[in-house]
Amino acid sequence: MKARIHAKVLGAVAAMLLAAGFAGTATAQEATLRLVSAFAENGIYVQRLQPWIKKFNAEGKGVLQINFIGGPKAIPTFEVGNAVKTGVVDMALSTGAFYTNVMPEADFLKLTQIPVAEQRRNGAFDAINKVWNEKANMQYLGRMVENQPFHLYTTKKIDKPDLTGLKIRITPVYREFFQALNANVVTTPPGEVYTALERGVVDGYGWPIGGIFDLNWQEKTKYRVDPGFYDAEVSLIMHLPAYRKLTQAQRDYLNKQLLALEAQNTFWAQYTADEIARQQKAGIETIKFDAATAKAYRDKAYEVGWANAQKLSPEVAARFKPLFAPKQ
Repeated sequence: MKARIHAKVLGAVAAMLLAAGFAGTATAQEATLRLVSAFAENGIYVQRLQPWIKKFNAEGKGVLQINFIGGPKAIPTFEVGNAVKTGVVDMALSTGAFYTNVMPEADFLKLTQIPVAEQRRNGAFDAINKVWNEKANMQYLGRMVENQPFHLYTTKKIDKPDLTGLKIRITPVYREFFQALNANVVTTPPGEVYTALERGVVDGYGWPIGGIFDLNWQEKTKYRVDPGFYDAEVSLIMHLPAYRKLTQAQRDYLNKQLLALEAQNTFWAQYTADEIARQQKAGIETIKFDAATAKAYRDKAYEVGWANAQKLSPEVAARFKPLFAPKQ
């Protein structure tokens, strides 16, 4: 049933894009790639991508162009992975957590603990693409968000990493971790979290270091637990046949611009510092454990994350783990 629904949605979207003149064009001289975002157009991820697209098109005339179609209004967030897999669009800005319906391994990217530049050097990038090629008909192009840890935010103070008796709003990213800390987990859309906090339906939630002000959650949030864990991953992915169809010159140009995009990832460390200061100014207190407890808390997140990965896809988890972690 789900497969039929996916097919109907993507078929309708494909027809809409073609009718609107969004079909990709290709000549011996120039190709145009259709790009969609799984994130809202007014969010920071798309806002940071827009100047890159502008530069990409200005420098790529006669070689390669990007036609930005839009965000979730064009294709629903959780259909974007299927849209790339089937070629309804050529490229997408998304996070692996949004297309686990295509392959569960997509969520493993949150477990990376080394910079994307090092992932390219140590073979992690090649290992990712082997899986993405084979299981999702995709090319994993580049990662534009790093150093964005997830945190636990609460309305009640805790003095140790034990969430017994607390109701915590979750997404699949940290479901198993919070359950391992004895939380009662609740799934709600982001748009309902403010009301859930206000009414006491939940006592807290997981979220990256940035973004809570976009949703006004700071008004109902009293505490942030440090340290953070995992790393929010936002990347560009591409329909594999479309990638292979590019000429060598077009592929070289694309890769050059992707490296330039990744070189801008230093932005996120400063953004994290700014968001921490902003939260403090808004009255959100920081809960910090002693050094040993903090280490055990963060280690537990990765222990649980890799255990779940092992359960979902043992061979891929075993291949990724030594490449995603820093050398001891």
